[in-house]
Amino acid sequence: MELLRIENLNKRYYNKTALSDVNLSIEKGKIYGLLGPNGSGKTTLMKVIAGLHKQTSGNVLVDGEPLSHKSKALISYMPTENYIYGDYKVKHVIRFYKDMYEDFQEDTALKILNGIKVDTEFRVSKLSSGLTGKLKVALALSRNAEFYMLDEPLNGVDVLSRDVIMDLIMKSYNENKTMIISTHLVSEIEKILDSVIFLKDGVIELQGDAEELRLSKGMSVEGLYKEVFRNA
Repeated sequence: MELLRIENLNKRYYNKTALSDVNLSIEKGKIYGLLGPNGSGKTTLMKVIAGLHKQTSGNVLVDGEPLSHKSKALISYMPTENYIYGDYKVKHVIRFYKDMYEDFQEDTALKILNGIKVDTEFRVSKLSSGLTGKLKVALALSRNAEFYMLDEPLNGVDVLSRDVIMDLIMKSYNENKTMIISTHLVSEIEKILDSVIFLKDGVIELQGDAEELRLSKGMSVEGLYKEVFRNA
């Protein structure tokens, strides 16, 4: 069953084209990898879907309806930027999320943070990059949303923290949830992907079921990534 449909989507900033004729169908209950190097348009696409940027042309439909405050309520979006106010303690961030989002599950957030050793008395500005990455993912996954978008959740964190983040994603996923995870660290995430979308210079170069592409192309998703972006 389709959750998201994108038709002929274009996004331009002055003289720069960030997205060009993007057509995409996202089905419920699957994990999608939005794959491409930095500057390929991944963040722009996610921000358009999240309703933070307005497309220049084209349609974005969530559950068959155009983007609106209703569709925004279905989406838990974690941006790649470090958006959390540094002077806050972690417990203050949790309180902020609880006030901001009706579907935020405080107990879930506290349980996750306790399990990954993030003390709620810590001040955000004092957290390491690995702990900050874990906190951002934990906050996004603690919403009881239908659709989760995680923009580069593994970027800038150490190898051990990546393992923790991947474990968090897998434990929070179920067949009622849909995820898009953007990354250029394909080897770290390939094993959990149902479908892949290769985005290059704002254009979808290749997309499809991950296993079908492995079989038809005779290589891993990481191998496909290297082929598609060899000269990027």
